[in-house]
Amino acid sequence: MNFTRWSARLPGTQRRAAARTETAVSPERRGEGSVPAARAEQPADGTPPVPAVDELPARGVLDRVPALVALVYGPDHRIAYVNDAYTTAFGTRPTGAPAREALPELAELGLLPLLDQVLRSGKPRTLKSRKAVDGRSYTFTCTPVAEDGDRDAGGGAVLVFATDVTDHAEAAERLRASERRQRETAVTLQRSLLPQELEQPDDLRIAATYQPGGTEAAVGGDWYDVITLGGGRTALVIGDVMGRGVRAAAVMGQLRTAVRAYARLDLPPHEVLQLLDGLAAEIDANQIATCVYAVHDPNEGRLVYASAGHLPILVRDENGTVSRADEPTGPPLGTGGWIHASGSIALGPGSTAVLYTDGLVERRDADLDESIAALEAALAGATGTPQVVCDRLVRSAGVTADHDDDVAVLVLQHPARTGPDGDLFRNAGLELLGGVEAAPRARAFASGVLTSWRFPAELHDLGVLATSELVANSLQHGTPPMRLRLRRTDRRLIVEVTDGDDHLPRRRRAEPGDESGRGIAIVATIASSWGCRRTPGGGKAVWCEFVLPEAKH
Repeated sequence: MNFTRWSARLPGTQRRAAARTETAVSPERRGEGSVPAARAEQPADGTPPVPAVDELPARGVLDRVPALVALVYGPDHRIAYVNDAYTTAFGTRPTGAPAREALPELAELGLLPLLDQVLRSGKPRTLKSRKAVDGRSYTFTCTPVAEDGDRDAGGGAVLVFATDVTDHAEAAERLRASERRQRETAVTLQRSLLPQELEQPDDLRIAATYQPGGTEAAVGGDWYDVITLGGGRTALVIGDVMGRGVRAAAVMGQLRTAVRAYARLDLPPHEVLQLLDGLAAEIDANQIATCVYAVHDPNEGRLVYASAGHLPILVRDENGTVSRADEPTGPPLGTGGWIHASGSIALGPGSTAVLYTDGLVERRDADLDESIAALEAALAGATGTPQVVCDRLVRSAGVTADHDDDVAVLVLQHPARTGPDGDLFRNAGLELLGGVEAAPRARAFASGVLTSWRFPAELHDLGVLATSELVANSLQHGTPPMRLRLRRTDRRLIVEVTDGDDHLPRRRRAEPGDESGRGIAIVATIASSWGCRRTPGGGKAVWCEFVLPEAKH
């Protein structure tokens, strides 16, 4: 074997030799395009001459380099040479033996097929950072050292050059382990901030799913929540904090907590978003979030919502027709300077609504509107329980465990109840006309309705008393139009009185000499819960509810 010829083919040798030769060529000959053979040069300052590459003892160089070097030849890659570093790492190797038998470490690394490719193509190939049997990591470069005629005849040789990259590989693995721990921390934080168990309102059936991005993606700030507001109303929220990692999850947790606090004020959706907008800017002026806040009132059969830069709610009616709640939509939370507005979409019995984050529909290679249209088509054919609908929508969107973005989906259904189940959900209303004579009419109406609903005597009496106090309070402090509404579900009795005055009552301690001020205190004492809210277009609603005896178990 001619080591001198092969040494000139080591990576970088030709470039260094060419550069050295270029320096030695006289200016008048540089334009002729010829490059003379490398030769020793005598520097002008009298230092010893620099040896030319062709004059270097190749065997001596290869024996001393710290990298692992092996030379194999022929179609079965027989060993021609291994250097001292190779022998130290893997032991003595017999010259002339085929690599499959004598170099098992290369076979285990899958290097033999690479050697075949190098012989066939005549081009070098590199295998990066592979862990060998000695426990260290190497980057292998296989370089052909045969002339074209030798390769065509089935001969030729390949120089295997392995660089120890163990330190780099271990550093990379430590970095990956650190990133995995950070991601696990963020996922744990985010999952702990999401509702561990969804509230299930009387009139709705709700399910949700959350799937973090794949192992290579940092967790995001997707969240959802279901909040029972009392009086049969339910708030639903879904949002997405821009950004990834623990910071996004922490901001998400703060926004979710704030939403629950604002929801207890029973404000319209656009006012809730207005408060969240200012809070988001205070939490982190550089981080924004999208959000949809919606309220369902079974008496209205509609979903009233406000959107801050979020994707549209989808609703499938009882006939299977899917519609989008496109307007109104404001900018994301945290941008400031925008007055949000509320809109509404029908959600009657038999309807299904879907709230979702962008991870479900956004793709780098697809138009967003087309993806939402595909989701609409999937929703049109997705039947079953809310959880089944959730799972089908996620599958139809092609979301898998290695998906590159977080996905949150919230599905709510307003069941169409008939037969015995329908008897458990009843409504009755009375317009309160006239003056003080409206109070006895309201008591008589409530007594008759509660008797027809076959409530036990104790609950019947409590319901009539609560009706009397709420109606009397409205007649004294409110303005027309006034209305009494009674509603029963399978879990509770709800009494609600509305009027045209927007002053909200509050519970206060009445002094012994006061002739009024005890009505709300009485209602708060006998009812399971009570509350009040302003109604759209002006006015207020005051309500209380009683948990049915069979629902307490």
